[in-house]
Amino acid sequence: MRTKAIPALLCAGVISATLLSGITPAAAAERASTAAAQDIRDQLEKIPGLTIVKVEDKGGFPLYTLSLTQPVDHNKPWRGTFQQRFTLWHKATAKPVVHYTGGYNLSSSTREPTTILDANQLSVEHRYFIDSRPAPAVLDWDDLTVWQEASDEHAIVEAIKPIYGKSKWIGTGGSKGGMTQTYHERYYPDDLDAVVAYVAPNDANNKDDRGYEKFFKTVGTPECRAALNAVQREMLVRREAMLPKFEAMAKEQGLTFNNLGSTDRAYEFAVLDQVWNFWQSGTAADCPTIPDAKTVSDDELYKWSSEHGFSPYSDQDPGDATSAPYYRQAAAQLGWADLKFKHLKDVRHYPDIYQPNSVLPADLRTEYDGRAIKDVDRWVSTRGKHIMFVYGQNDPWSAERFKPSKHDSYLYEVPGSNHGARIANLPADERAAAEATIKRWAGQ
Repeated sequence: MRTKAIPALLCAGVISATLLSGITPAAAAERASTAAAQDIRDQLEKIPGLTIVKVEDKGGFPLYTLSLTQPVDHNKPWRGTFQQRFTLWHKATAKPVVHYTGGYNLSSSTREPTTILDANQLSVEHRYFIDSRPAPAVLDWDDLTVWQEASDEHAIVEAIKPIYGKSKWIGTGGSKGGMTQTYHERYYPDDLDAVVAYVAPNDANNKDDRGYEKFFKTVGTPECRAALNAVQREMLVRREAMLPKFEAMAKEQGLTFNNLGSTDRAYEFAVLDQVWNFWQSGTAADCPTIPDAKTVSDDELYKWSSEHGFSPYSDQDPGDATSAPYYRQAAAQLGWADLKFKHLKDVRHYPDIYQPNSVLPADLRTEYDGRAIKDVDRWVSTRGKHIMFVYGQNDPWSAERFKPSKHDSYLYEVPGSNHGARIANLPADERAAAEATIKRWAGQ
């Protein structure tokens, strides 16, 4: 309830006075809460470069949609600006603030640390995604770097932090969001009091994919792995029969494959991704559904695959404001898993296709530079403090992970979990320990 934001003595005084005046305690609390929300709005309106886009109610507390004027290049602010979108779910100035980013477009859904701490939540849209994108006249894809985004978030934290006084700030995010918060912590370690990063990949050496290769040799049971590999192989063995089905689907959905170069190349790329996607979103409980690749009909094979990881990359995906920035970041800095696919070697047509530049328009393709990611990797494992990593045992993205330092930092692995691993799914003793650590970091 909002009344928690009112000091106990003040609350008692309000109740006593309102009983005499005929105003109910609930009505008085509502008035006090409204006044507190207005005070926050007044403070937000005074922040240079900040715009209040709208205010909504979320669970009885105000959810502000905001934007902050950011330089396209923090090293050269005269080059131009853009508006970065974020939200602030405000409960009370005395509560902790959870700083969240998903690493893509804006999401204001309540995150697990927010629930654990009953905290305020600030949610940031990553630069160059959806509405947080510069105008074409000043847009330069070379400005989409992990340091520039960390500097964006630093500016937002500096702008909002005075409102919350001595409250603790906890960074969080999942997958690319977990990576983004870790980068933020590396470049601006004084912004946040701690970071809780979920299923955050760490491709510190893009040329070394042994972690991913080992994952696909050990995940699940031997029987499940063999069945999946057989289905993946059969999809390429039966390429001639499957392509018309793939083309019909593309026509029905209005998909084109100019970036990949042809429908055949797009089909092969989707097949290569199939087993990865199976484990990313599914679980071992899905293994019994895998058909016998040698006896299943073409229609049944295509239908099962379409429902279990076979998903095409089209021009419409990287052409929008969500996918293209990610693939650009992967090609430029984040890296990717260049798997060998030894069981498919004799049925592949395009041996060099499995990399992010393949799905990007020609003008967005770039060369890889891994220096920043290697630097972050070293810093996290040696100097990082108050960082918690949560990974899924059966999540391919968790196969190459950050290694926490010995400075009050931790790593948890959720048994049997996929890319949706959460603290709530840890064994009871580990869950209790993880939640206790987060509360301690937040001063609770």
